[in-house]
Amino acid sequence: MTSGQCYLVGGAVRDRLLGRAVHDRDYVLVGADPAELLAQGFRSVGKDFPVFLHPSSQEEYALARVERKTAPGYQGFAFIADRSVTLEQDLARRDLTINAMAEDAEGRLIDPYGGAADLEARWLRHVSPAFAEDPVRVLRVARFAARYAPLGFRVANETRDLMRSMVRNGEVAHLVAERVWAETRKALAEPRPAAFLRTLRDCGALQVIFPELDRLYGVPQRIEFHPEFDTGVHQELALNAAAALAPGDELIGWCVLCHDLGKGLTERSALPRHVGHEAAGVPLVTALAQRLRVPTEYAQLAEHVCREHLNVHRLGELRAATVLALLERIDGFRKPERVRALVLACAADKRGRAAVAMDDYAPGQRLPALHAAAMTVSAKAFVAQGLQGESIGEAVRAARRAAIQAAQQTADQGGSGSAC
Repeated sequence: MTSGQCYLVGGAVRDRLLGRAVHDRDYVLVGADPAELLAQGFRSVGKDFPVFLHPSSQEEYALARVERKTAPGYQGFAFIADRSVTLEQDLARRDLTINAMAEDAEGRLIDPYGGAADLEARWLRHVSPAFAEDPVRVLRVARFAARYAPLGFRVANETRDLMRSMVRNGEVAHLVAERVWAETRKALAEPRPAAFLRTLRDCGALQVIFPELDRLYGVPQRIEFHPEFDTGVHQELALNAAAALAPGDELIGWCVLCHDLGKGLTERSALPRHVGHEAAGVPLVTALAQRLRVPTEYAQLAEHVCREHLNVHRLGELRAATVLALLERIDGFRKPERVRALVLACAADKRGRAAVAMDDYAPGQRLPALHAAAMTVSAKAFVAQGLQGESIGEAVRAARRAAIQAAQQTADQGGSGSAC
């Protein structure tokens, strides 16, 4: 390719050693000439340091580089990328030992920092003290914990201590919204998103980044509904239930993450009851979404789940008019996909409890069936009858209410009970 040497690095090497599918491949070029790469058709895309896209595969090739901390936060770095930088120097700047391995063109492993041994022993361990210079790495470790928790990985004690020092020193406070959301979104799509929360809480970062979530820990709930008792523990269990019900779906994970924020506002004298926590939590959900600049659909659906999750739990007790009003509030007739998302998030809430069997969640079938019945109503029939203006909307609502009521009467199952 060039006069330099090319190495496969990072996640592709890690996942191959773990026996997992490799989806993305990143390469490092040592001793390479950028002009030569451009002449061969590579396209330069790096803003802060040289990264090139292969002309046919579009895979990333980065020049080996070293970093120097120049200011607080994840952007406060200066980069050096010239022919003198070695592969070992490039790998040393990476976050975890399991991500600091490389393979040469013959497939030989280059592992100067013990990544393979840490893979075998299931450790998430930082490569060097330079880890502390980039606060995003706290989020990345938490995300890797969420990904690899099913394999038994845990954060090394010395890495956890370093993360705690980063929190104490204020480095984590410099994280910007876009990076927090990017890492959180990925973590919510992992198999064990609860490990993301636990890892952040263990080092004190949850209180800095997500104070609304940190506040839930230690808040009691009614034991007859929540054998786990602690609201923070329930949050973790519900997140893992969401990952099981909707694997890889970060939208559902985000809704579940936000659904009980109102319980952190309950007056101590009212505990362990949380009357009205659904409505109380909506402003917190809105503020959190605005702070992290999450996509509009994520923000809106999370508000709906927060407000409606108890109504969905007791769906079997609701009158047809109340069900219709719920469907209208979530904009379920213009956006029918929200009904599925709502019931999945609510099912995760219901199943996210200690010692609760993973049985069927009755509203998960009932609400889509009632919605489908209401969706059969069309305004065209009423226009054909000569109705105009508001009369059409009133007729459509009446017909939808009747369709829901008929579907309720023929439903095989009854109510699903209530829970908080």
